[in-house]
Amino acid sequence: MTDTTKFEVIDRRKYKADEERDSSPVVSAEPESAPAEPQAGPRLVTTDNANEVTDSDSSVAAGVEDEGQMPPPPTVEESRQQESAYEASAQRLEDLVRAQNPAMGAQPPVGFEHLVQQLYLSAMMQMGAAAPEGQRPRVDILGAKQSIDLLGVLAEKTKGNLSQAEDRTLQTVLFEARMAFNELTNMISMQGMQPPPAKPDKR
Repeated sequence: MTDTTKFEVIDRRKYKADEERDSSPVVSAEPESAPAEPQAGPRLVTTDNANEVTDSDSSVAAGVEDEGQMPPPPTVEESRQQESAYEASAQRLEDLVRAQNPAMGAQPPVGFEHLVQQLYLSAMMQMGAAAPEGQRPRVDILGAKQSIDLLGVLAEKTKGNLSQAEDRTLQTVLFEARMAFNELTNMISMQGMQPPPAKPDKR
């Protein structure tokens, strides 16, 4: 098993003709399987768990060894049509939600700050920040590292393309997330080095 994660990229465009020929809904007599129960929340990932996740991801993700096996990129016209269809679907969804909640106003457009905030909140929750009061936090330290690394990738790839406010927000969030990660890993390391409690004297 290599260190490089492999992905399977499916070109959904080749199914477009079939979908257009048969647009009628299909009703299945088979009962739908129950959805998988959500995870209890952030948890501490041990070495064994990390290996299981890696093996699972590797078995599910098919091997795309090089860009030569990638499907061709969409044309300008395909991208334009898909964007238009997406915006129409999103508008229908918003109309349905607002019909159920008349007092709710229009949702603000998603911006760069929302992406930064989402990654930051994910990292903090994985480090146990969302634990209910009085309960011991459950930490997914490897998941937190991945979320923080994604913030680092975002900072690197957008360098020179952000406004001053966007760059300040991203750098501040990245600094705070890394600082929280350092403090947490130090605590975990100290707990791991603590000697076992002394056995009581039986005399």
